[in-house]
Amino acid sequence: MTLFALAAGSGLLLAAPAQAFPHHLFSPGNLLVSRSVFENDPNLKQGETLLAPGCTAPNCGVAVANGVYPEAFNNDSVDEHFGITSKIILDQLTPSGFPINSLEVPNSSESGVTPSSDQMVTSFSSKSELALNLSTGGRYVTFMGYDAPSDQIDTSNGSTPGVFDPTDTEPVTAFRTVAQIDADGNFKFTNTNAYSGDNPRAAILNEEEGVNLIYAAGNAGNGSKPIPPGIIAGGGAQIMTPSRSPQTLQEPGFPTPVGSFNITELGDKHDKQSKDNNYRGITVFDNVLYYTKGSGGNGVNTVYFVDTTGKACPNGVGLPTPGAKLPTAAIEPIAEALAKEELKPNNMCILKGFPAELGSTTSFPFGLWFANADTVYVADEGNGENGYSEAANEFTEAAAQTNAGLQKWVFDPAAGEWKHVYTLSTGLDLGKPYTVPGYPSGDNPSTGLPWSPATDGLRNLTGRVHGNRAIIYAVTSTVSGDGDQGADPDKLVAITDPLAALAPTPWESFRTLKTAGFGEVLRGVSLTPGTRTGRPFGSSSPWLSKDH
Repeated sequence: MTLFALAAGSGLLLAAPAQAFPHHLFSPGNLLVSRSVFENDPNLKQGETLLAPGCTAPNCGVAVANGVYPEAFNNDSVDEHFGITSKIILDQLTPSGFPINSLEVPNSSESGVTPSSDQMVTSFSSKSELALNLSTGGRYVTFMGYDAPSDQIDTSNGSTPGVFDPTDTEPVTAFRTVAQIDADGNFKFTNTNAYSGDNPRAAILNEEEGVNLIYAAGNAGNGSKPIPPGIIAGGGAQIMTPSRSPQTLQEPGFPTPVGSFNITELGDKHDKQSKDNNYRGITVFDNVLYYTKGSGGNGVNTVYFVDTTGKACPNGVGLPTPGAKLPTAAIEPIAEALAKEELKPNNMCILKGFPAELGSTTSFPFGLWFANADTVYVADEGNGENGYSEAANEFTEAAAQTNAGLQKWVFDPAAGEWKHVYTLSTGLDLGKPYTVPGYPSGDNPSTGLPWSPATDGLRNLTGRVHGNRAIIYAVTSTVSGDGDQGADPDKLVAITDPLAALAPTPWESFRTLKTAGFGEVLRGVSLTPGTRTGRPFGSSSPWLSKDH
């Protein structure tokens, strides 16, 4: 791994040895942002390279662009799962957005990192990856990626080694990996066979004494029927034990699901369950594990929780049972259910008050953050539609959205459910293209739309409470004419919201703290490892302390 520090008075990030930091690498109370940097792939050649590499007819396309940024992502037109693995960098910022230092996650592009070294990468254009989450005790931050080399094509839709899907047309295999980092910058990696065929997205470490478990979110499956049992069991909500071994010595087994939801609980007709459990955001609050679903054509886009009591939601919708504990074991996949391409028992619920309708075209929840027991903020990433008006210089569908941005939900004790009170988007300039230095101008000839990205909504987020105000930090989503909108340079933004407000105040507006540069994307944001939440396990107090 490589460390970077600010050169005095210059604002530049320079490589620095670990001993340059006499105390902790990360200071409590700061922000940590995950960023990925694209490196041109000289082996990807227009008119020559078959996509995906190693494919067999009729599952091959021929590259329409070389491996240079951002034109490389026009290859989506011949390879719908096109992606290239890239390195991950963790940036430490002050709460006002001033850069402090950066840490590169070990990867094959670094000198001295061999195939037998511990390492991890992301899929550069996979917009749902690299969420950062502070552990339940505040000592660690966890995130997910791939045990794979840099510049590897189509890793994100290939199988995991232990859950190989013979119907998946992507020949690349790679374990999905959970990275755990402490305040000194020390990494631990845990490989898993979960999320075969699709994206690993987020993870949280439950470090409660005597537990030490990882909860994870993602999706599985990229093939056709019959769906292998490991795909059915390996999607959605997962639980695993952190490994203490080097990655080359790890032997991940069958995936271990911690939860499952089936739309039949709502009285709806049975559908493809592996896609019903297509989760993106994850958080833990008051000893309850929450998930969000906001993409895919199946299931309900909404907020869920794992019910460990079996009593919270007899009809698929409910509220966490007071005094319930976090899950400590996987649910046991039932062979008969797996044969029917199902996963039972169904122990997840839609949080009462949140959407429960199939096929929503207006609800796209991503990250969520509880300010207190009665207030939760939900990031809605928008619909991803890039309809554009040249006359208005505007991505019209993005600009017209009313739910995209930061949704505020409050609990109504009289009604016994959560209520959506308003959505904050002022300052995001939804649908308005912005300029990134070095980025192409004009239209992408492959799509006929402007290269310049525009904000479509928000993805991952975190926050903190100061007195009667909540300060929320979030990473934006984008729309553009890029071949893959997930490759767009996006932003880190912040906003302050009065906790008691039931309507937006006139002065509330998002401010930009950081914009990704050319060949960069921002993905996740959390408080730094070592930031103690000041709350014992199970407490709802939002107070934060800077003490170790």
